[in-house]
Amino acid sequence: MEIRKTEHSDLPIVMEIFEAARDFMKRSGNPTQWHDNYPSEEVIISDILNEVSYVIIDNDRIVGTFAFIEGEDPTYSEIEGCWLNDKPYGTIHRIASDGSIKGAANECLRFCKTKNPNIRIDTHRDNYVMLNWIKRSGFKKCGIIRVSDGSLREAFQIATNI
Repeated sequence: MEIRKTEHSDLPIVMEIFEAARDFMKRSGNPTQWHDNYPSEEVIISDILNEVSYVIIDNDRIVGTFAFIEGEDPTYSEIEGCWLNDKPYGTIHRIASDGSIKGAANECLRFCKTKNPNIRIDTHRDNYVMLNWIKRSGFKKCGIIRVSDGSLREAFQIATNI
């Protein structure tokens, strides 16, 4: 697998991956995390323009996508709990795969650790698949945050070699 920045021409495939991910989440008992067609095309275009959107490629085919944003994330400024540290960090957002291969999330995390080993992530309490991956990957639960629509998310951090 390889990872590269998302190009505007990748947008239709990336949006198909998000549609598949929303369907999977609904079938897996998490029908509300990405409601109302989140993330929208506008959000992804903004990620592309800000150069924080990436695609995961396997055998010359895009199989996954995510955003990796370095620096302060306003969503994480208030937490019911405590972060592992206050050092500069990166945040993984909007991670999704088309489900055709195993290991896309692991490849995403490996890549992000090369950019910044201090990483935060959050997910909905009903996103059992993501919660299991987060815990298996070595993230520590730090508390609860609120996202822009006011809903709660479980927040985690991993700090490798910091």
